[in-house]
Amino acid sequence: MSQSANPRTISQEVIQDHRELEEYYNKYKEATTEKEQNEWANQFRWELARHSAAEELVLYPAFEKYLGAEGKQIADTDRAEHLEAKNQLYELERTNVTDSNFPTLFKKLVDDLRQHMKSEEENDLVKFEAAIPREESQSLAKSFQRTKHFVPTRAHPSAPDKGGLPETAAGLAALPLDKLRDLFASFPAQETV
Repeated sequence: MSQSANPRTISQEVIQDHRELEEYYNKYKEATTEKEQNEWANQFRWELARHSAAEELVLYPAFEKYLGAEGKQIADTDRAEHLEAKNQLYELERTNVTDSNFPTLFKKLVDDLRQHMKSEEENDLVKFEAAIPREESQSLAKSFQRTKHFVPTRAHPSAPDKGGLPETAAGLAALPLDKLRDLFASFPAQETV
């Protein structure tokens, strides 16, 4: 069955991103040269920044809308975890891959993210999917993917994280500088991603 005949749900999109982040981290660990380590660390950073912003703009407001007070509590907890991850990612972005602290900082970030992703996949997304029609989940999945095209590609811990106009405006303001910085960063060859 083609993807258009059976569009993906928001949970499937989020979980796919989680698996990609794991894959990028593993490829960083398997890299045998500084260049490869840098490329995979950049790929991880780029995807995590986009993923986090898309969740904050699309998923967390939907949690609040469809799950009421419980959804607000889930979204607030997830936003707090994202802020911690953004702070860790911000520090990682400013540390050279050759720095002896880099592997420790990266591992700490990934370990914390694994806990967040596990909770999101096993609890938050399960409750959410049970509360909404499949068509709404599919619509949110499309919005999630579209949103990842216009959000920052770097950590911005001081940016708004509640969704809506303030976060959208901050993201659009940061995007050109992030894209410019990305032009000078090395990434893995597209066929290896």
